[in-house]
Amino acid sequence: MTALFAFDDATCRHLAATHGTPCFAYSGAVAAEQFQSLRAVLPPRVRLAYAVKANPHPDLLARFAALGASFDCASIGELERVAALQLPSGRTFFAGPGKREEELRKALAMGVRVQAEGFEDLARLDALADRGVAVNLRVHPAFEVEEGDRIIGGSGPSAFGVDEEAVPALLQRAAGLRHVRIRGLHVFAASNQRDAAKLLAIHGAVLDLAKRLREAHGLAFEQIDLGGGLGIPYAPEETPLDLEAFGHGLSDLLAGHPWFTGELILEPGRFLAGPCGVYLARVVRLKDSRGTRFAILEGGINHLLRPLLTGQPFPVKAVGKGEGDLPYTLAGPLCTSLDRLGEARLPELAAGDLLAFGTTGAYGLNEGMTHFLSHPVPPEIWVD
Repeated sequence: MTALFAFDDATCRHLAATHGTPCFAYSGAVAAEQFQSLRAVLPPRVRLAYAVKANPHPDLLARFAALGASFDCASIGELERVAALQLPSGRTFFAGPGKREEELRKALAMGVRVQAEGFEDLARLDALADRGVAVNLRVHPAFEVEEGDRIIGGSGPSAFGVDEEAVPALLQRAAGLRHVRIRGLHVFAASNQRDAAKLLAIHGAVLDLAKRLREAHGLAFEQIDLGGGLGIPYAPEETPLDLEAFGHGLSDLLAGHPWFTGELILEPGRFLAGPCGVYLARVVRLKDSRGTRFAILEGGINHLLRPLLTGQPFPVKAVGKGEGDLPYTLAGPLCTSLDRLGEARLPELAAGDLLAFGTTGAYGLNEGMTHFLSHPVPPEIWVD
């Protein structure tokens, strides 16, 4: 077993034989290890709020809840999944750029901390509330972080949050609200960052922004939500995030901002869930086409969309066949030339061979084009 694969070859074969393919399988032990390894290095006043969008599997949510996690939700469906955990008030956050009234009503009923994306969120909450409501304001910063990243969007125009330069005008309007008060800051400015120094530099810039807002507008921040962005490797040559350096760095940042005595929030999704999952699919047929060797599989972007979106494939191995160096283009069964899971160097394959894709515990099935062409939905197997 390597860090890229939650299960060894024997277990992959057993899962495929027992449950059929294609399928997803998740290791509860690996998920718990990811959570505990991160929690162990963090200062006490850093809260971990698992980003449910990474993988909303109910057993995964229950495992993280038992370990003390809070939860970051981005839809009414995610709120309902977390509500089923029957957590105490204060352990759920609600983000998203287009919150509908029914979603905000659900959030209020659950005692959820809303990450307000603009004045509309504040005004709608104020109209729905019958008592004081503390919210966190999401700000789209002016400082450049991960510029050009397709997931975050850089520091250019964004549908997310309030542009930093527009904050003063928003605060002026919000002063007239009856029930809603801004008591926290939310900034999401990184995606899959494995360099602790770069991640800490981003978090330091967020704390500096909070200090400027406090000094200019008298905002009293109970919470500063630093968003997600903790990265994991997707290839053997990629180094993992140095957790010790990251934890020490956060302690140093807090020490450098003695004015802030509240709580820091982190929203890891990929980091916590990614390593716990594998996707198993068999080779249906092989084709050589004008110099390209295709392996056509049972599943494609209907199950694993990330390679098409990001250009980076999931790690893959041929179960029981060892290492190999033949180049393959991995194609799915869908009737579109977009159905590609990436390039891989593998041993010689044959129809029926089992492939395992690693780190698919995050942004796997729940991100796929599941209903496209009406292929059956693959089972998700929880392994404890």
